[in-house]
Amino acid sequence: MLYHLLYPLHTTWSAFNVFRYITFRTIYATVTAFLVCFVFGPWVIRKLSAMQVGQYIQDDGPRAHRQKAGTPTMGGTLIIIAIVTATLLWADLTNRFVWIMMFVSVGFSCIGFADDYLKQVKKRNLGLTAGAKFSLQIILALIAGVWIYGAPEFSTLVTVPFLKQLSPDLGMGYIFFTILVIVGTSNAVNLTDGLDGLAIGPVIIAAGTYMALAYVAGHVTIAGYLQVQYVSGAGELAVFCGSVAGAGLGFLWFNAYPAEIFMGDVGSLSLGAILGTTAVITKQEILLVLVGGLFVIEALSVILQVGYFRASKGRRIFRMAPLHHHYELKGWAEPKVIVRFWIIAIALALISLSTLKLR
Repeated sequence: MLYHLLYPLHTTWSAFNVFRYITFRTIYATVTAFLVCFVFGPWVIRKLSAMQVGQYIQDDGPRAHRQKAGTPTMGGTLIIIAIVTATLLWADLTNRFVWIMMFVSVGFSCIGFADDYLKQVKKRNLGLTAGAKFSLQIILALIAGVWIYGAPEFSTLVTVPFLKQLSPDLGMGYIFFTILVIVGTSNAVNLTDGLDGLAIGPVIIAAGTYMALAYVAGHVTIAGYLQVQYVSGAGELAVFCGSVAGAGLGFLWFNAYPAEIFMGDVGSLSLGAILGTTAVITKQEILLVLVGGLFVIEALSVILQVGYFRASKGRRIFRMAPLHHHYELKGWAEPKVIVRFWIIAIALALISLSTLKLR
């Protein structure tokens, strides 16, 4: 909005020329999203507390978590509002990819909101059934996949990290690949959201990483130099990723240990879908396995635990899954688990960025 209102004035006042630069608008989108969460966070916490929208703690979880019962949840609503507000203010709203990201953000947050609402407000322990939740995710991802596929000159080639000369073309199969990436990432982030600040920290790191990747993919000269696929218009996603990172930082102010608020499914499902969609649009789909490696590890720990438990008739690989609970039960203090997992996420992000120069 500000871009469309103020940039045209550059013909009269040259100072407004700064609004043409993606880097400038990314910085202020980040700051705006941060301020929205930081300023309105206390009010949201008070309202959710007054409404008694408190976190339900399962009896089979770590005992230390029982003291968290009643902590306000559904804070992901604030994150999405901050992202949408900052994006509307600073992004180029004529860009198709910006609206795809907005659709995915709001759509998946609605699924999470419905699930949280049924659990926390209506007191239905299971919320949405797994089948209903999964089906809705697939439908939204399908719409996003078709939308992306229909973008002019969008390539269905898949980028393979470290092997830039290997780019298989999936054709229409790319739509189903998109569904896999978006839905898979959405649920992986959801599984990671189990400790104070554990999920939002890696989300901020991943958003920052894709901020850089989006800028590179959308810049024809830099993309050509680094031999990555150029995607016309993808650079504008740097502004969107800045909004995600800023909103995440603002939310982390209140979500850091000991948390005053949790994001709930409304936050984790949508943030995961955002990362997955960004990876697809920037043509760094497989690299997401590395950028979001922590989410992959957490999801795999659940898959392995459940599979081994069934195959071995009751035996377990980990003391508890997802993996962060395993280390809690081994005696690691919660803040230590969180910070060490953040360190892993940072290391993986740095390795991911190194692939831009590796052939």
